[in-house]
Amino acid sequence: MAEPVNSEVSPPLVAAAQSPRGYELRVLLLLGLAFGFAYFDRMAMTFLAPFVMEDLALNNTQIGSLGAALSVTWALGAYFVGRWSDSIGRRKPFLLAALVIFSFCSILSGLAWSFGTLFATRVIMGAAEGPFLPICLAIMVAASAESRRGLNAGVVQNVFGSILGTALAPIILVWIAEHFGWREAFYMAGVPGLILALLIWRFIAEPAHAAPAASEAAPGDLSPWTMLRQRNVLLCSLISCCAVGSAVIGSIFMPLYLDGPRGFAPTTWSWMMAVVGLCPAVGGVMVTALSDRIGRKPPMVFFGALMALGPLALLYHDGSAVTLTAFMFLGWMGMGIFPLFMGVVPAETLGRARAATAMGLVVALGELTGGVFGPVIAGSLADSYSLDVPMWIQAGLALASGAIALGLRETNPRLTAGKAKQEVPA
Repeated sequence: MAEPVNSEVSPPLVAAAQSPRGYELRVLLLLGLAFGFAYFDRMAMTFLAPFVMEDLALNNTQIGSLGAALSVTWALGAYFVGRWSDSIGRRKPFLLAALVIFSFCSILSGLAWSFGTLFATRVIMGAAEGPFLPICLAIMVAASAESRRGLNAGVVQNVFGSILGTALAPIILVWIAEHFGWREAFYMAGVPGLILALLIWRFIAEPAHAAPAASEAAPGDLSPWTMLRQRNVLLCSLISCCAVGSAVIGSIFMPLYLDGPRGFAPTTWSWMMAVVGLCPAVGGVMVTALSDRIGRKPPMVFFGALMALGPLALLYHDGSAVTLTAFMFLGWMGMGIFPLFMGVVPAETLGRARAATAMGLVVALGELTGGVFGPVIAGSLADSYSLDVPMWIQAGLALASGAIALGLRETNPRLTAGKAKQEVPA
């Protein structure tokens, strides 16, 4: 097993030392594109679901199960591979392996001939994609100036993820599915990740191994129980359960709701979802930049609850597609809280030496609960009653995430440092 290198300086690290801001921007661009296309691959099943359902004769429960299967292995990969990464102090090899594996899994999804074969490809894809975000954010935190830590995490996770995974994906994938077939759409989705693996291998350095600060627990203590005794990590995990559940249910069932009960044509609802897909990018910049200024907690409370607006608009707004899209857009800006509870707050609570494990734990718990049980339960209830039920569940989980955030302790270094100075006796 390779030991972390502290004394040798690789070419990218030399560049970083000479131009820290330039290297930070390079990392931001490449990691952002990589996560964007990872999310593109994950969301492909969502936007291609109406075509796959018809061709393979699947029901709502099976579609929900595909999302749940990916969430299970996403969760396990996020925690265990993140912990492995922290234990040996290496990030880059795990990132490259994940890129290659999930890209091939997207191609294999296009070769599926039954529910079982498609299920298997989504299981493997989840295992590869799960650790991708925690490791991306751990590398980004290490490369970021403290004043831009929240913003950079938001850009990597939300801006690129939104533009590629939820804005461009429905337009591109639905167009390919309509003109060539859904299988060809899956084939195309897997190519960019392979290209980005080469670019990251060449242009991003392995981050220097971070020694824990004196105030931090020993870096070897990576037990989930120890981490969950930290109030912020526990609350971020609970927020993750609710917010991930809300987002996964929405991403799976909103296109089906637009296509079914609302009766929009595929061309119309794909453009509606594309516009809505841009709002996490707006929220990712606005919410995280706001958190760098006023603290992490207030934006998480407000924007977490705001996510309920989208499904409520689908249920009750009878206006035009334009006004409905506007309401959905505003609601999904709440996705800007994801980089905060998944990355920034856990890392600021436990420190860089345990960042990947802490992030992986929060992601894992969210995926194992909201990501796994949410779509299965919602799909089953939709088959038994109507597609209205998933919209109600989505809204309720969003409101719960905002309520839980009320209990967080502030971690913004600028605010906590100022408070500490005020408490020092004269």
